This record gives sequence, structure tokens and C-alpha cells, in this order.
Amino acid sequence: MGTYFNPGNESFKQAVRSQVYVDKTMLLAETNKLLNTEQKCIALSHARRFGKSQAAGMIDAYYSCGSDSRELFAPFKISKEKDFETHLNKYNVIHVDVASASDYDEEKVVENILSRLLLEFKQEFQNKIDYSQSLHLILNDIYRLTGRKFVIIIDEWDCVVRNQAENKELVRNYLQFLHSLFKSEEAKSFLALAYITGILPIKKIDNESALNNFDEYTMIDSKQFAPYFGFTEDEVHQLCKQYDMNFDSVKKWYNGYLINGQHMYNPNSVFRAMVYRKLDSYWKNTSAFGTINKYIQLNFDGLKEDIMKILEGGKVPVKTNTFQNDLSIINSRDEALTALIHLGYLAYDAERGSAYMPNYEVTEAYQAALATGEWKNIAKIISRCDELLWATIDRDTELAAELIELAHETYTSILKYNDENSLSCVITMAYFTAPAYYNIYRELPSGKGFADIVMIPRADVKNKPAMVIELKHGTPAETAITQIKEKNYTGALKGYGGEVLLVGITYDESKKHTCVIESVTGM
Repeated sequence: MGTYFNPGNESFKQAVRSQVYVDKTMLLAETNKLLNTEQKCIALSHARRFGKSQAAGMIDAYYSCGSDSRELFAPFKISKEKDFETHLNKYNVIHVDVASASDYDEEKVVENILSRLLLEFKQEFQNKIDYSQSLHLILNDIYRLTGRKFVIIIDEWDCVVRNQAENKELVRNYLQFLHSLFKSEEAKSFLALAYITGILPIKKIDNESALNNFDEYTMIDSKQFAPYFGFTEDEVHQLCKQYDMNFDSVKKWYNGYLINGQHMYNPNSVFRAMVYRKLDSYWKNTSAFGTINKYIQLNFDGLKEDIMKILEGGKVPVKTNTFQNDLSIINSRDEALTALIHLGYLAYDAERGSAYMPNYEVTEAYQAALATGEWKNIAKIISRCDELLWATIDRDTELAAELIELAHETYTSILKYNDENSLSCVITMAYFTAPAYYNIYRELPSGKGFADIVMIPRADVKNKPAMVIELKHGTPAETAITQIKEKNYTGALKGYGGEVLLVGITYDESKKHTCVIESVTGM
């Protein structure tokens, strides 16, 4: 059992022993179908923390002849498949984590990988192989000697291409190394399956011949692999039952990625929410803020308006096919939005061809990221959203009016001041942090110059009333309250018996805002 060559099953064993494990072993049923076919080369590019590396450890455990994993897989779905035994621990496996291999000296990543592989080959086969040959010839000799084909796993294959793009010689050598693994004439004989993972799809460059035989599975289109990266809605529903967590709240925080028609949840975040019994932003990291800022600060036509629409819950059209899979080459708003989709900072609706905000956890990452550049004023308003929410709950009408007036004035630089859509946006953005506690329902503008928002606290949220909020122009605030009472909210508030705050907000020609808040029980 080696580190790179024929690793054991410790990685998968650790995963299944964790407090939360969701059975994704049927991924192996899909890879079994691809063994020794023209489709045997799989390139999986998904956002960080979406289960790519955990899947790699499972692939090790199943295929590697360096371990006996029959009992380990026995409780899981794959063990019931008719060809389970056919492929179990029957292959020579090479598993390389490129990020780890390049930790000390990225410019010598190929040499580091080769030296480790040769060391392990020598330990296993001693002088039965000519180690002075090129790698693909060595692998072919091992195949002939053992009668076992290779399953090759390259985790984070793209980190060299992403991080060392200016070092043309290094990239060329690295791609040549990959060529020897996947595209040499000998690979047609010794290679049974290739599984490579990355953050971005394969970069579109002229000398990319090393990887042009790979089928790609991405955040935009994962094809048959969609259910195996991320947690499905049914899986999260079962976890919420098991860990006594409110499903609606978990859904609001972590759902939102729509991949090949399936709603997918960030698995790392759901895992931590279940273990800690707490909804929080577990995915965000220091790189997230810089990455988001890098693209939303770009001054492409309409990009800032698009980001505003996304932040307030809307969708914007995006053409994803112009992106060159290179974060350093962004020349349009479509490419900027597509980069954010691949990185997981936006979701993609393939049916509508549009980008949108996936969930509240990612919204929080944007909230932290906006505090620089030309978004500073908006970030300042967002930072006071909790203050506005509590001012409304406490029926502090002066402070609520002041904060909404400030929000309205801030967003005017992007939106038309009296436009009905923009009024709806103002309310949504003013209460930016409310989705952490509330299910929010918006009425479409009716052409009467107002925007309605209905907010109902989720079942696990205590000490917060429901709210019906209306913003009007040129009439007394009491008129907004009267209009709320006259409207029929049977859809959203039917059966709700708790306290409801009716919030009427109006502003006059001088843009002075006033607020009236009235409490009622039920609707």
C-alpha cells in the first residue's frame, strides 16, 4: 500500500465514520459503466467543498488492489449492484493530489510526483521494471507484469495551470506529464479509468491536447453525475429528521444550486449545520471575499445592475459559452458571471439561461465582500439591516423610516427612484439579512406605484413577528396601512395565528420618509 500507488481505503473509511455520511456510492455504478470505454476519462470541475476529493477517496477504496474494501462497502447501495464484486479492488490505482505535491515547490511539481511514484514502484516491483523509461512506458510494463489496468486519479489537477499561467515552460512540462498518463498510445492499453478534479473546467488553450479526450462535468452541466456532488433535497430532508433540524431553514441557508434539474445543497455546510445544530455560514473563507470582489468591481456594461438584481433575489440572463475557463481572462459581464457560477458564488438555471443567488450562506459572503471599492455605500447600508429589522420589531418608527430613507437614497445611484421594480428592490435590500429568519414573499408590482413584502418567521425562529411591509409615494403612511388591511393576503398568511406587524412606509417629493407600524394578531 503506497501513498500515490495503490493507496488504501483510509480516506473513505474516515468519511463513513464521520458523524454525518450520505451514501454516494452509486457514483461507482456510473464509473463502472465507463471503464475501458471511449468515455473513461472524467473531468469533474465543481466549487470547493462539493465532495470532489471525498469521491476520489471512495474511488481509491473501491478500485485499488492495495486494500480489501468488501466489508467497508457492504452497508452501502453499491454492494447490491450485480457487478460490485467484478471491479472491487481489482485495479492498480494512482492517486495524486497536485495541490499537496506542489506545496513546497510548485515549479518542481512534476519532478516531485515522478520521484514519489518511482520510489513506490521500486518498493513494489524492485528490478522487474526498467525505471529509466518514460512514465507511460513504465505504466504499460506494470500493466503487462501484473495484468491489472490502471485507474488514475488526479485531484486538483488545474492548480498548476491556474497558479503558474505565466510560467509557460512549467505548464508545458506539466501538460506533457498528463499526456503520458492519458493520451499516449500505451494509455489505450493500460488505462481503465481517469478521474481528474478541478475548480474550473479545462482551460481552452492551444496546447491542451493532453486533456481534450476528457468528458467534462461542471457546475453548469454535471450530466449523470449531478446527484453525487452535493446533497440532494431528499438527502437533506432525511438529515433534518435525523438531527432534528428545521428543513425550511436549512433549505433557505444552503439550497439553491440547480444542476441538471436537481436542487443541490453545499454538502460541507449541511454537514456542519447538522453536527453543530446551528445554521451559519460555514463555506465562506478569506479567498471568497477577494474572488467575489475581483469580478463584481469590473466595470462592464450593466454588471453592477445585474449584481443588484441578483442580490435582491432576481435572475439575470447569462451566456456561459464565451468563458475561457481562465480567471485571469475576463472581458465581459457574461464571463464575469460565468466565473462566479463555476466558483459557486452564483447558481445557474440552465432552462432559463440565467444566474442567481443560490442561498443565504452565499449571500453572507457577498455581504462581507462588498465593503470595498464603489460598493462601500451599499455595504454600509447592508451592515445596518439587522438594526432596521429590530427597529421594525421594536416599532421604532423614526429609526425605521431613517434607515429605509438611507437605503432608498443609496440604491438610487443604480435604480430609478420611483420605479415600481426599484421600490420592491429597496425594501428587499433594506431588509437584506431577514432571510436568515423569515420566509419572504413578494407581490409583483401592479402598476400602482407600490411594493409589497410579506415576511413570515420560520418554525424554528422565536421572538420575531410576521410582517407585511408596503412602501408608497406621495400619500400619508396611514394610507399604506389601510391598503394592507384591504388587501387579501390569504396566500402567504392564511392560518398564521401569531403577531403580525403592518408596516406602512411613504415618502414625499422631498424624499422624506415616514413610517407607521401597527400590530395585529393573525390575518
